[in-house]
Formats: sequence, structure tokens, C-alpha cells
Amino acid sequence: MNMPLAHPMLHAWPVAARDTLPLALWTAAEIERATGGTASHDFQASGVEMDSRDVKSGDLFVALKGEAMDGHKFIPQAFEKGAVAAIVDRPVDYPHVLVEDTTKALHDLAHFARERSHAVRISITGSVGKTGMKEAIFACLDRASRGAAHRSVRSYNNHVGVPLSLARLPARAKFGVFEMGMNHRHEIAPLSDHVRPHVALITTIAPAHIENLGSLAAIADEKSDIFKGLMPGGTAIIPADSEWAERMIGHARDCGAEIVTFGRAANADVRLLDAIPAAGGGALVTADLGDRRICYHVAEPGEHWIVNSLGVMAAVRAAGGDLGAAGLALAEMGGLKGRGARHTIAVPGGTALLIDESYNANPASMRATLKALAATTATRRLAVLGSMKELGDFADAFHRQLAEPLAEAGVTHAILVGEEMRALAEELGKLFGAPLGKAIAFAHCGTPAEAIAALGQIGLAPGDAVLVKGSNSVGLGRLVTHFTDNAPAGTAAGG
Repeated sequence: MNMPLAHPMLHAWPVAARDTLPLALWTAAEIERATGGTASHDFQASGVEMDSRDVKSGDLFVALKGEAMDGHKFIPQAFEKGAVAAIVDRPVDYPHVLVEDTTKALHDLAHFARERSHAVRISITGSVGKTGMKEAIFACLDRASRGAAHRSVRSYNNHVGVPLSLARLPARAKFGVFEMGMNHRHEIAPLSDHVRPHVALITTIAPAHIENLGSLAAIADEKSDIFKGLMPGGTAIIPADSEWAERMIGHARDCGAEIVTFGRAANADVRLLDAIPAAGGGALVTADLGDRRICYHVAEPGEHWIVNSLGVMAAVRAAGGDLGAAGLALAEMGGLKGRGARHTIAVPGGTALLIDESYNANPASMRATLKALAATTATRRLAVLGSMKELGDFADAFHRQLAEPLAEAGVTHAILVGEEMRALAEELGKLFGAPLGKAIAFAHCGTPAEAIAALGQIGLAPGDAVLVKGSNSVGLGRLVTHFTDNAPAGTAAGG
């Protein structure tokens, strides 16, 4: 019996250069070439990790050495968790690649991964919203490329996290999205030099880390250093509504970048035309991109996400992504843990809404989330607010200034956590005693445990909305866990 021949078109199926790239993330031979080290065995790795507690089966463990910790001590634990090999600076009784300096080896892996991949690289920094916008850009590009996008996970945005995220970039990736953060001057430029992005985006400028940088102008200058690593002909994306927009544009121009601005401003290249509140939260956004207009739904609640979405669209377009797929991805996004995730929790007689913003806080993000709380339908609005860190001499003033947005949000009860929140407690005390003031019942607590008890004393009721927000070091994530662990199965909701 004669079998039919394969369809002729199958023989003519196009083979792209990407198809010849390896499927494994790293082989022993590639690591040798990247680092100049010597491999003890032949192996293939599917991931890269520097924390033995996070190692997964198939990972390459990089034994980094710091001032207080030596990763070589945790090599046995890494292999117990499933590591296939380790990068070390001394021989060990496990498969390994021996190098002179493991930190330099991680940088070498990062640069090798960057050069072997044809991925379009996007870098993001800013005082507020960089993790959320990183996740949004990734979701948009991942949908458009059918799973061929890569991004830094969690908030891996420092001098270790960025090289690690880059070392995890698959050779076959079409897009890579990298977050960059800083605490002090001259930290962004080296990170940008690692990634050498094709597109660099600044979300906004706000007084985060002002204790170390001294002024908003200095923060704008430091964030603008992300443009120094841009590839020739790269695109700088800048918030047009910022008072520091022209300053950032000047820095981008000095770096030879193509400049794209986004926002509500009349001169923005990606400009908001209209935003209509959507049923169930979010908004229907219409934007002008200069040569076209687009309309899409943003699932994330809050006015700040309307403007954020413009920056996302600008980045997707600059990276060569599909705007239609981006619109679908934005419509499906849910809140991130600690950064806007919304949970329906069980309370006596029904359910209440808990909004988890426990990972980070600064004056700008506090105001934005309180404004989003004001737009949330609720019987009562409660706020558990933790101290905002790294504000230095500005701390008392910035904390006191939260009294007005709390009142404007219609908050009836505020639980304030941390020493820095004492200034806000004093300010609310003045309002409480004023006959014409907008009185807000409040409690000042020292720890998350005390805040849990205070919230218990208030008693949550059906229809309540509770915002939990503070700097990560305050530990309000424990309060979120306390209440969400008791939530009925299946009641967590993105927001």
C-alpha cells in the first residue's frame, strides 16, 4: 500500500534562526564559554537561582559571596532541592563549574544570555508603579508572542536581581522585560548597562528614597540614567504629566534616544482622550497614538492605572508588539500580591473586600491607592496604613499630609502602624477634635499583630472595603495573610 506523501507545503515550512537555538537554558559548555570556568560534569540546566530555599529541580545554583553570607555553605541544601550543578569558586563534591569569582560569573552569564538572544529588551524604572507596569508589559508581549516573553520576577531589580533576571533570559525569547530600582545615586546606570535595553521607560517621579537623594530633581536625574544603557536608536518613554518631564527628556536626548511621551498632557505622544469607568472596576480607555486611535479595557482599578496603561501601550509599540493583543491582556490582568490584589473575605453575616497593597508605600502611591479606595463601592471604607520609609527629614510632613486624602476617600476608620505614622495620628487627632473637621476614628499601633487586634475590635461587616498599604518592612503582609487565610475557597479576586 502506497502511503500519501507529506503535503508539499510542509517541506517548504520556513525555518527561522530562532529555531536553531538551544532549548535548554544553559549547558555546561555554554557556562564554560560565558564564564571562562571549568565544568566538572556535562549537564543541562533549566533555571538559575542564587537562594538555596528557592531552588527548583533542574536549576543551576550560583554560590554568591557577600559580606555576611557565603552561598557555598548552602550547596548541599540546593542539591537536595533539585539543583543540577553549581557555580563555585572552590571545588565541591557536586557537579559544578569552577570560576575565580562567582559574582563576576553571574554577570558573565547575564551578558552572554543578552548577546545570544535576539529578544527585544525593555527596562523599567520609576518611583511608583514599576513592578505593576513591568507585569503589564510582560503580559501584553507574552500574549502577542504566544509565550515567548521573559521578565524579572518579584522585585528582582537591584545589582544582584537584574543580572540574575538577565541570566534567566532564554535564547529563544522574543521579548525581555526588566525592572530596575535604586536606593542611592549612581545605581541605575550600571543596571541599564547590564541589560542594554532597546526600550527604557520611566513610570513617574515621586519622593521615594528622597532621604538618600535629597530632592525630586536628583531622583529624576537618577531615574534618567536608565537611558545611558540604551542600544543605539533605542526609545526612551517618559511621563508627559510629570513636572520633571523636560528634565528627563533632556537626559534622553543627551543619550541619543528616540523620545516618546505618554499621559494626559496635550503634547503627549501617547495621549489619553477619554476614560469611562467600567462595570466591575477598571476603565474603558481611548488613546491617541498620533497616527491612530485605540480603545481598550483596563481591568486594574484606579486612575493611576489609566495613565499607566498609556505607558504600557507606548512600550509595547516601541518593542514591536501587537497592540490588539496588548488590549486583551490589559483587560484580563488581576492585581498582584501586595500590589493591588483584591480578596473577598468572610465576615459575620457576609463578605468584605480586602485590598492588598502591603508591599510598598510612598506619598504618591498612598494618594493613588486612597483615591482608588474612594472609587470602590463599599458600606464603610477602612484603611490600615503602615509607615512610609526612607523619607528622612521629610517623613513627618509627608505622613501628616495623608490626613486630607484619607478624608477625601471617605475613610471611617484608620489603623496606623509604625513609629513614622505617629505624625499622621497627631494630625487626625486635630481633625477629630475640630467641630467642623471630618472626623476619622483611628488607632495607632506598633506592630501588625496590634493592627490585627485593632481591626478585630472595630469588627468587619458585610460590604466593608479595607485597604492595607505600607512599606514592606512594616510587615503588613502578615495582616493580609491573617484575614485571607480565613477566606472561603475561591473568593480571591483580581483588582
